[in-house]
Amino acid sequence: MTTDNSTAKTRQERFDHGMEVLTRIDGESGQKVIDSLADISPELGHQVVSWAFGDIYDRPGLAPRDRQLVTLGMLTALGGCEPQLDVHINAALNVGLAPAEITEALLHSAVYCGMPRALNATFVAKKVFGERGLLPVAQD
Repeated sequence: MTTDNSTAKTRQERFDHGMEVLTRIDGESGQKVIDSLADISPELGHQVVSWAFGDIYDRPGLAPRDRQLVTLGMLTALGGCEPQLDVHINAALNVGLAPAEITEALLHSAVYCGMPRALNATFVAKKVFGERGLLPVAQD
C-alpha cells in the first residue's frame, strides 16, 4: 500500500486535490494565504497546497482534529508564528475542536516551550475566538 499521494498524479491534480483539502480545513483563510503569495512566490503557494495539504495533511494516519492539535503545538513551540496560528486556530475550530480544547492544548504547551510562547499563542486564540463570537472560554 502506498502512502505517497503524489506518485500517480500530475502537478495540477496534486494542486487540485490539495485545494480541496485546504478549503475543507481552512476555508477562505487558506485561500488568502495562497493569494498573498501570488506576487512574491507562487511556487511556495503551490507547494503549500500540493504538498502540505494534498500529500501530507490528507494522509490517513491521523484525524484532522489531531493534526490540528499537533500543528498548534508545533507553531506555539516555534514562536513567531502568530499569523499561522491564526489560520490554524480557525482550522482547529473548523475540524471540530472546541475553544476549551484549544486553550487547554496551548496551556499544556507552556510546560514544553515556555510561558512567553504559550501566552502569544493564547492571545492569538483569544483574537480568533472573539472574531467568531466564541468568548468567554474560561475554564478551571
